[in-house]
Amino acid sequence: MHTTNPNNALVHDGRDDARWPIAGLFLEALSHRDFTALASYMDPDINFRALIPPGPVSSTGASEAAQRFQGWFGGTDVFEVVDASIGQLGPRLYLRWRVRMHPQGHPDASRVAEQHAFATVGELIESIDLVCSGFQSGQVTPELSAS
Repeated sequence: MHTTNPNNALVHDGRDDARWPIAGLFLEALSHRDFTALASYMDPDINFRALIPPGPVSSTGASEAAQRFQGWFGGTDVFEVVDASIGQLGPRLYLRWRVRMHPQGHPDASRVAEQHAFATVGELIESIDLVCSGFQSGQVTPELSAS
């Protein structure tokens, strides 16, 4: 989609960019905890870097990157993506998601985490630079609104 700014310059907002669908498929795979599909949307030689508690991690390869996500979000706990979005900053795509997890039958023991990632995307996701809040105890808090 193209729009004009106040100076009548043509601005491309990225929504018709062919890279956006791969980001959407990535988030869909994450929401279903389909780590095989998640890996299939990443370049086999993806460069994955993350700043997580307790510190930075990095890996190369789609399988290794998908294993990181499986380590964080896999298992038998109830899992829900409660919010997610995709955007663009320059040539990089921005992906954000907030998840809630809790042991089966114990919603009072829920924990939430939010991750923000910048991705270089061609036909597949070629690199991911991610920052994570770490798991926090409690329910997802509603966004603040003006009164």
